[in-house]
Parts: sequence; structure tokens; C-alpha cells
Amino acid sequence: MTDAVNDAGNTTHAQQDIIENITYAELSVGQSARLCRTLTENDIAAFAAVSGDINPAHVDTEYADHTLFHGVIAHGMWGAALISRLLGTMLPGPGTIYLGQTLKFLKPVRIGDELRITATVASKEDEKKHVTLDCEIKNQNGAVVLSGLATVIAPTEKVRRPRTQLPPLYMPSRHQYTSLLASVASLPAVRCAVVHPCDAASLRGALEAGHKGLIVPVLIGPQQKIQAVAAEAGLSLQEVELLDVPYSHAAAARAVQLAASGAVEMLMKGSLHTDELISAVLAEPALRTKSRLSHVFRLEVPMYDKVLLISDGALHIQPDLNDKADIIRNAIALAHALGTPSPKVAILSAVETVTPKIPSTLDAAALCKMAERGQITGGELDGPLAFDNAISPAAARAKGITSGVAGHADILIAPDLEAGNLLAKQLEYLAGAAACGVVLGATVPIALTSRADPAEARTASAALALLLAHSYRQQRP
Repeated sequence: MTDAVNDAGNTTHAQQDIIENITYAELSVGQSARLCRTLTENDIAAFAAVSGDINPAHVDTEYADHTLFHGVIAHGMWGAALISRLLGTMLPGPGTIYLGQTLKFLKPVRIGDELRITATVASKEDEKKHVTLDCEIKNQNGAVVLSGLATVIAPTEKVRRPRTQLPPLYMPSRHQYTSLLASVASLPAVRCAVVHPCDAASLRGALEAGHKGLIVPVLIGPQQKIQAVAAEAGLSLQEVELLDVPYSHAAAARAVQLAASGAVEMLMKGSLHTDELISAVLAEPALRTKSRLSHVFRLEVPMYDKVLLISDGALHIQPDLNDKADIIRNAIALAHALGTPSPKVAILSAVETVTPKIPSTLDAAALCKMAERGQITGGELDGPLAFDNAISPAAARAKGITSGVAGHADILIAPDLEAGNLLAKQLEYLAGAAACGVVLGATVPIALTSRADPAEARTASAALALLLAHSYRQQRP
């Protein structure tokens, strides 16, 4: 968070919608302004991208750890840019012409450092309207990290302009799934049947999940093929249990037998088709519960302020009202396992009004009434809601929607499989969301991912399933 303060220490107009300058005539020696800024990883990445300065001291953690700074540090000119910001927006402000700047880089700036950027008028030259300012940046410990003198031409006329609203800058995180993995760090691994891991991504995902202490993998598939994939990918199968079966259908059947007998507590999809695995699960009465199976995507969307769950984008092609009720119950159960005690559930359609010509709006209204009558519990439901009304408070206000869910959804319930799948994949591939997924409704959770998903997503799906497996130990679904 950034604050701008004047020399009296009070918040100024810099946080408001208007910026204005201090003219040359209004400036006095000793007058100062200050702003505050905390350095983030995204700041370093953005500056490197814009400037092209990819010095490994700034962007390569492995290299930077072995330098004299023992870690990544900010570009020196990023600090200089903060001084430029202060001069151009506060003191003197809009209309300032930057003539020169001296800089001394005194200490490194690290991610998380809280900086105080200060400029103080040192002298004025009336003939040319030149102003010299003493500039310095201090960190949270009071140490000066950068200092120098700036020379500017101060504006002679008053300028008041609306604050320009910049577009959001998206920087993909290098630490996706961090919060999810942290939430399961204290949970012991469970035995997991990994079904037909016959490509590098699915095999690597299963092994990485094992190395991270999420699962004890039991690989099920053609032994020679799995060993060949491991050799080509440079993966070790030492001390990993491997059950040899000839093909993917047999792998699914064997995995289901293990789950039904209690020999494994979760299933993980490998490189077979989803319907092969789910058909085997549905054929085993010991794995069925009172609820229908449904899939839930978990997405970390950079432009949204919390985790989103989307259902169902993998199993139910055209869900009816009862299907949707179970889809919602399963999604709420996952939200509870993830630590959201009363998730906000938005039931999506194309519009936010009940319209007989759009069946999904009728389902949404009925589902909300079911929640009112206690047929669906554990979350707050609203619908029908269009996508924008579900995730944007501004859109909800513009439509006059008064709701605790609108604009703040934790769970998005799609009208059908096509809509749910498209929505999740668009957020992943166009908005940079980190996605993983799990199937609920059976006696064991099923880590279910796309065959195109990288190993990291498969590991994250294993973490989701691990959360549920431990939840099922406490309360059998």
C-alpha cells in the first residue's frame, strides 16, 4: 500500500481523484513531501520487463543467493523512479520539468522493505524558476538506501488534473499454489492410487506430490511403459510402489478395487480419459454416497481478490435441478475444507433476472428457495447472476443488485458443463489463473486434471484431495 504525506505528516490529495501542483511562487526552502512504498516481487519483475534489465542479481533467486547481498535486490533505478514520481505528482507536482538528478546507492533494497521517499526544497533560482531538491529514500529501519539532488523547473501556473486511472498490471506469480500447499503442510500423506501415469506430466505430478509429502503414490499401469516414461524424463521410481496392469481400463478397475477395500484413501487421474476413471468409480457400489459425483475447479485468478471455485466443468453435461443441488453441496464441502466456513455461492446464467425462456434462471431461483428451506446448507446462495455481477461489486451496483453474494462470490455454479469448462479454461489460459481440480461425491476424493495440465497443477490437485481425505476421516461423506 502506498501513502502520500506532506511535511506535516498528513495524508494529501495524492490518494484522491485530483492531483495538483505547488507553483514556483508557493515553494519555500525547507518544504518537503513524502510518499511510502513497499517493494514486492512483482515490482522487480515489472521493472525488469519494462527496462529489459535482467541482471540476475534482480531476477534470479538461485544466483542472487550466492552474491554479497545474499538474495534478490531491487534495481537501483526503481528507487530513482519513485523519486521521479514524487516530483511529478506532489512536489512541485504536475508541470514539473526534470533537469537532472544525482544518485548515491547506499544500501540494497529487498522484497518486503517499506520505503519512505522524501524530497525537500534545498534552494530556488528565481530567474529560471529552477528548484534544487534534496532527495532520499529510507527503509523501515530508518537507514538511508538512496540519496541525491534533483534539479527541476517548477511550474509557474496552477495545474489541477484528474488522476489518471492506469490499467491493472498483471504479473504471473512464481509462487502459485503457495497458500494451498501451506494449508496441507501439517497433514500426513495418504496412500493414493495414481491411475495410468503413462506420460511425463502425470508421472512427474504424482512423484512430486509424493516428494512434497502429500501422497504415498501407488502407480497403476503398464509397468514397462511407466518405467520408460520415467527414464526418458529423468524421474526415479526407486521405492515407489508400481502395480503392473496391461491397459488404462484395467488400471482404473484396479485403482477402484484398492479404494473400495480401503487400501488407498484417494485416487489420482493419470493420462487416461476422464470417463474411463469415473465409469469405474460409478460401477463400484462401495464408493458411492448419497450425493452425485461432481468436479470442482479451484482457481487463483490474479485479478480477483480470493480463490474461486467453479463447478461443474467436467462431469455433468446438462445437469438438472437435483444434479445442481448436489453440485452446490459438493462445492460447499470443498470450500469448508479449504477454510471458508460460509462460502458465497453465485448461480450463473446469462442474466440476473428470472426469465422463463432461459431455463438456468429458473433453476437458480429454485436452488435459492431450496437453500431458504434448508435443503442446501453451509453457504449463502444467490442467483441467477450474470458472471460480471457475481465477481464485480461495481457491476452489481450498476444493476441495482443488493446481495451478500453479488460481487464477492467464492463459488461459481455454471449452468452446464460447457459453460463451466469454458469459464475455467478461459481464466486459466487468458487470465493466468492457477487451476487445479478434484471430484467429490465418492467415498474417496479424486484428483482430476486435464491431460494438458503441468505437473504443478497435478500436485495442487493432490493437495486438494488430501484436504478432503482427512476431512472424510472425520466425517464420512
